[in-house]
Amino acid sequence: MNKKLLIFMVLCFALLQNPTTISSAKLKPKTKGFIYDTFDEGKDSSSFIFNSSSIDLKALQLTPDNENQPNGYNNKSGRIMYHKRYKLWSTESQNDDVIASFNTNFVINMYRNDNWEAGEGLTFLIAPDLVLPDQSYGRWLGLTNATTDGKPGNHFVAIEFDTKSQGSDPIGSHIGLDVNSVVSNKTVLVDQFKPKANYSVWIEYDGVLKLMEVYMAIDGDAKPEKPILSDKINLKDYVNQYSYFGFSGSTGDPAKQFNCVIRWKLEIDDLNPKKHWKPLIIGVSVSLPLLGLASVLLCIKIRRAKKRGLQDEESNVLGTLKRLPGMPREFKFKDLKRATKNFHESMILGKGGFGVVYRGVLNEENDHNGNSNSSASSNEVAVKKFSRDNIDGKEDFLAELTIIHRLRHKHLVRLEGWCYEKGKLLLVYDYMPNGSVEKHLNKSSNQNTLSWEHRHKILTGVASALHYLHNEYDQKVVHRDLKASNILLDSNYNARLGDFGLARALENERNSYAELELCGVPGTMGYVAPECFHTGKASPESDVFGFGAVALEVVTGRSPGVQIQHEKDQLTLVDWVWMLHREGRIEEAVDERLSDEYDVEEANRLLLLGLACSHPVASMRPQTQVICQIISETMPPPHVPPFKPVFTWPSLSTTAFSSNESSFSNFLSNSSKKHGLVSH
Repeated sequence: MNKKLLIFMVLCFALLQNPTTISSAKLKPKTKGFIYDTFDEGKDSSSFIFNSSSIDLKALQLTPDNENQPNGYNNKSGRIMYHKRYKLWSTESQNDDVIASFNTNFVINMYRNDNWEAGEGLTFLIAPDLVLPDQSYGRWLGLTNATTDGKPGNHFVAIEFDTKSQGSDPIGSHIGLDVNSVVSNKTVLVDQFKPKANYSVWIEYDGVLKLMEVYMAIDGDAKPEKPILSDKINLKDYVNQYSYFGFSGSTGDPAKQFNCVIRWKLEIDDLNPKKHWKPLIIGVSVSLPLLGLASVLLCIKIRRAKKRGLQDEESNVLGTLKRLPGMPREFKFKDLKRATKNFHESMILGKGGFGVVYRGVLNEENDHNGNSNSSASSNEVAVKKFSRDNIDGKEDFLAELTIIHRLRHKHLVRLEGWCYEKGKLLLVYDYMPNGSVEKHLNKSSNQNTLSWEHRHKILTGVASALHYLHNEYDQKVVHRDLKASNILLDSNYNARLGDFGLARALENERNSYAELELCGVPGTMGYVAPECFHTGKASPESDVFGFGAVALEVVTGRSPGVQIQHEKDQLTLVDWVWMLHREGRIEEAVDERLSDEYDVEEANRLLLLGLACSHPVASMRPQTQVICQIISETMPPPHVPPFKPVFTWPSLSTTAFSSNESSFSNFLSNSSKKHGLVSH
């Protein structure tokens, strides 16, 4: 049907609700913008204006990423602005301002080497021009300098992500709303930005409410429900009517880091539409009810077509699921919705990049066939609701389900059933009442300290589960996300390895994902083997590296992703334990909360095993069978050299990357190689 006729019919139908003359009709502004899932130097450079910055290694490099220049990385600033201006406000009459709303999502990384002091940071910037101020390095974040800071004529608004406190800044890493100055109108403290982590940021501005909201999460995690920063601001009071969007960043001395933007999406109201609807003068007539009826019938037809499409899609997915051999129980969506109190936030057990896990209480009033059950009972379960109800989400759902539904091992979380209904994807698992190992090891949590017996039992169980996945299942399964938060504890503190959202079953004679064209570097920093950042491949050996990180974490009570202060240096957990081993005092690494209530010989054995599994060279790590024998003391502890071996880059011949999923992995591996950042 003609688009204009459809709009005309809808306007006519509105008259039925209010049978008076419509003097004018305003349509909601259309939106415009762009999406960059990665940045290509050759293809995308013409879309940006660079000031002491560049596109390099598939990322926007706001500050220089090579040292071949005066002062190296120190005291640098840069800007990258999108080449087109956008209209941010208009005045239709003396008392009728229209402010454009916009939404933007981008992924940032403020990478630094382990021995670098963090600083300074980067900003998301709305600016009147493309000029980078002189002397805008250090605390000025590429926004202003000592002369221009605070002047109303700057006409900029920025959201700063500051990694160094200076001047009026709060103590610690923080996010701030900057208006014409680096002295923020409002700031919020955040946890220390991890030097090798990607952060996804959402900035939403409501032009009607004049409200700016900022959300942030580790890239891959779901968008938080509440903003980390929220403040009222009328952009018309501060920015030019036509302004540029982009980013700025800076480094200091000695503070330095690579300030990078890895992906960027922007959507903004179009206040300059190509066509304007003139005021419509429409009188009530006899034909209006007929036009209104026609529009209603059209809406019903469209709704039925969409419903048929959804039913066909559900039928295809359901057919795939029901053809899988040995499939567990199929749940009804309404039962899981009731069990989780309509997926209420009070029932959330955890969140991840693939979805949210809820605690559920099933009232088993009916048996599995729907027949009435005289002895109703309650059963606690964990319900994983996939956060992406699109084709990607379905692929994640099917990948996890097709792997785990046939796995049978006492130290794997058991799949109870599944649900695919109304476009919603859910998996139902056994509920683990004692939560994750991570929560018990976290010193800030209210959980009781794990006893040494429980810790030893946990590592025994995880090693057994990993050996099953690598060697005893009919296909070799690589977990790819082995970490403390994915190890759950039942009522007797038996370990259950869960979250197979990243796992893949490897065909016989295959040993990596590159061969299956499923490359990328998924996982969590601190648990990911160093070769993965270079090759983009996951393998059984990279799982063993993850186990080594977990072993050290369980014995020491320290997270592999948190730096440890030692004298003037900050060390990773592996480097810290290796240093203590070299100095003959490895026992000092044992979690101090255990006091003397642990077996010294067992602790030494597990720490040495953790170091052996953390060997930088994949081929030197023990296999799972050896790991199980060392833990059970049927083999002696592994020999660990006093100095950590140097990581050597694998051959580039098999390197392959996914441009959307591992853009920063490309950057990190190439940048590390480029600047000689090999681990020691």
